[in-house]
Amino acid sequence: MLFMINSNKMFFLFILFFSTLISISSNSWLGCWIGLEINLLSFIPLMSNPNNLLNSEASLKYFITQSIASINFLFSILLNLLLLKNFIIDNFISTLINSSLLMKMGSIPFHFWFPNIIEGLSWFNSFILMTWQKISPMILLSYYMNFKFLFLVMIFNVIVGVISSFNQSSLRKLLAFSSINNIGWMLAALMISENLWMLYFLLYSLFTFIMCFLFYVINIFYINQLFNFNLNFLIKFSILINFLSLGGLPPFLGFFPKWMIINYLLYNNLFIISFIFIMTSLIMLFVYIRIIYSSFMFYSIKLKWSKIFMKNNFMIFINIFSFTSLLGMLSSTLFFI
Repeated sequence: MLFMINSNKMFFLFILFFSTLISISSNSWLGCWIGLEINLLSFIPLMSNPNNLLNSEASLKYFITQSIASINFLFSILLNLLLLKNFIIDNFISTLINSSLLMKMGSIPFHFWFPNIIEGLSWFNSFILMTWQKISPMILLSYYMNFKFLFLVMIFNVIVGVISSFNQSSLRKLLAFSSINNIGWMLAALMISENLWMLYFLLYSLFTFIMCFLFYVINIFYINQLFNFNLNFLIKFSILINFLSLGGLPPFLGFFPKWMIINYLLYNNLFIISFIFIMTSLIMLFVYIRIIYSSFMFYSIKLKWSKIFMKNNFMIFINIFSFTSLLGMLSSTLFFI
């Protein structure tokens, strides 16, 4: 594995993988609920660590919040089976189902647990929580969507994710609020097309993986550590490129799915939502650039006692992915022209 994983936890990783397949391939709501429960019970052993109180506290918080979301989901699907269908009841049940699934993925307005839990996790568990754990709720959300409710959630996701990113000292919390911001984009992509959502999710997962792996390799968790350590220039350049891709700056590859979403919103005369999405992306880029700019400025200070020499062959692939991101948008633009 790319991250250092205990061999005893490999079994729970396989269960985590298959539980997601159970949820998305089930032909009944009860089967989806069972898959979500197996997913929860398989992720708890990955999070918990008896030698680290923060991990144990995070796993307990995660279990409580996910259990509440699962109870709400089960209650809503039982209401869906028992009550007679009319417009008001159907609207109410769809809102309940959507709310429980939004709570599962850590979206607005049920996002308060997400940054607190991710602060107590390792980089590997943070990567799983920000990417893989969103697959089941997102796909189940596409089965029963309340569009008016999700439009509000989508807008508040991008706004709150950007506002909360300011004055953050923790890199894990910064990526958590970036994930909340990207949930808004993913909901927009999901309402447009599942293929567009899949493209956006794959690119988001790639950039998040690179960021988590880089921070894991150099063993940093806070923003001020980027300033103090005399890191390799290529590492800082890779962090810069992937931050800009994550923010959606052209010509980087992360701009491509956002560009498609904005085109669809403008084509359907949703100018206000497009304006909000574009402005929040610009503010998020400002947050990223402010961090990286300060980090590059501190690069000139040569501290002899904090030299870091890295001999990791995987860094070559990270740099290749970074330059692919730099050139990918240019090639994709030529392709569509």
